[in-house]
Amino acid sequence: MEPVYLTFVFVLAIFLGFELISKVPSTLHTPLMSGSNAISGITLIGAIASMESDNLTFAAVLGTAAVAFATINVVGGYMVTNRMLEMFKKKEKTEGDPR
Repeated sequence: MEPVYLTFVFVLAIFLGFELISKVPSTLHTPLMSGSNAISGITLIGAIASMESDNLTFAAVLGTAAVAFATINVVGGYMVTNRMLEMFKKKEKTEGDPR
């Protein structure tokens, strides 16, 4: 594919992603964040596969950036998911607590 078509698809994906994310109610953002961890796993596999490119320097830079951003997304997703699950746990009663 020519770079013009790839750029068009990339820009179209940006607009489509923005429209989809802006329509999601805030109560669904945390479960969707958990699901995006699987997508970041695919990004990591794609970064590893890009190392077979002819331009090794460019592939290494893009692969490193992809791994860094995907790792940030995975760690952040698990932190948000863990925080959400902590909200559903019952709190232990303390001696001075009237609840």
